[in-house]
Order: sequence, then structure tokens, then C-alpha cells
Amino acid sequence: MTFSLLARCAETGAFGMVISSSSPAVAARCAHARAGVGVAATQNITDPALGPALLARLAAGEGAADAMAAVVAGAAFAEYRQLMVVDGAGQTASHSGAQVLGRWAVAAGPGVIAGGNLLAHEGVPQAMVAGFLATTGALGDRLVAALIAGRDAGGEAGPVHSAGLLMVDRESWPVAELRCDWSDEARPIEAVARAWEVYAPQMAAYVQRARDPRAAPSYGVPGER
Repeated sequence: MTFSLLARCAETGAFGMVISSSSPAVAARCAHARAGVGVAATQNITDPALGPALLARLAAGEGAADAMAAVVAGAAFAEYRQLMVVDGAGQTASHSGAQVLGRWAVAAGPGVIAGGNLLAHEGVPQAMVAGFLATTGALGDRLVAALIAGRDAGGEAGPVHSAGLLMVDRESWPVAELRCDWSDEARPIEAVARAWEVYAPQMAAYVQRARDPRAAPSYGVPGER
């Protein structure tokens, strides 16, 4: 019911993820990241607890492969889960159980991994990785390019209704968390891409407002003094 891509920026060390699904509010359940630690996806018939479990093991010093093996070994109904993770060194790991739905696939590259289930065809994750690696610039730009590449490659077998983008950098909170939790028009990817287009030029200012509002730029809104 989902296709997603996770990545670590080799230049900044930031982590990010994009995801889309026919299910509502997919990013709320499936996207997990922690600054300086990693990014994890838990999808298919989702257990949202498995994303934080993967990140906790990374934070404790395990690499992607060991963290994945331990979480899968301890998870109930692991055969129904599809999991992916990228660690602080850019290493990746995945698990797709025997009960993952429909056509599914996983593809990886340097510091990036993509996967999905109920796909239009098995080449969708590879198209997402290729889209990410072929794009330069900010991590958010590359993530959006990957999500669009997945859509253009066929995406999910049926229409998607929700999508999201999650990024963490040096703060304890996400520097970007953009979501379309439901779209009857089946255009959530376009909604998230547009949200990133609007938010990207302002992201640094929002971070500065949190760090020290005295040095932050003007809000520029009606009623401001």
C-alpha cells in the first residue's frame, strides 16, 4: 500500500524520508527519524513501534544490518512487516516478510534505500533511487525528486491518497515535516511537493527562530509590529 525512500545527506549528515500510499496519513505511522542517528520506515501492514525501535538500536551504537536483524527477531508478526533503515554511516538494511502485500521490491544506493508494496511493478523503488541520485542540491529537493520519480514510474498499483516528507538535521525536532494526510483527488504527492517549494526558502529562518528569536528575520505577517 506504500512506496518510500530514505536517505542520509553525505554533505550535511541530515536524514530524510518521503512516502506515499493509498492509505490515509501514511507519514504519521510510517516515517521515523532522529538527528545524528538515522531514519527508519515501517510499512505494509504497519507496526509504528518498529521505527523507533530501529532508531533506538542505532542510537545505542548498532549498525543498520545488526539493528534490523535484532528488531525483526524480536517483532511479533514480522512476516507482515516491511522495514527499511539508514544509519549514521549511510549504511542501509531492509526486511520484507513473506506476507508483504502484492508486488513488492527494495532498491538501494550509497546512503539511500527505497521500497514499496502493492506496487505497479517491481522497478518503482529503483526508479526512486535513480531519481534521488540524479538530483543535486538540498536534501529536500532530492527527496521530492525521488517521490515524483516513484510516481512517474507507476507508484502504487492503485491511486495514492496521502504522502509526506520528513527531515531531521542538528535539532532534536524535525526541520521539515510536511504531510498531505488525505486527498480525494489522488494528488497528495503534488501537495507535498508544493509545500516543500513554499517551505524550503523559509526553513533556515524557522530553525533560527527556535535557536534565538532575537536574531531571526521578521515574520512579515499582517499585524506584526
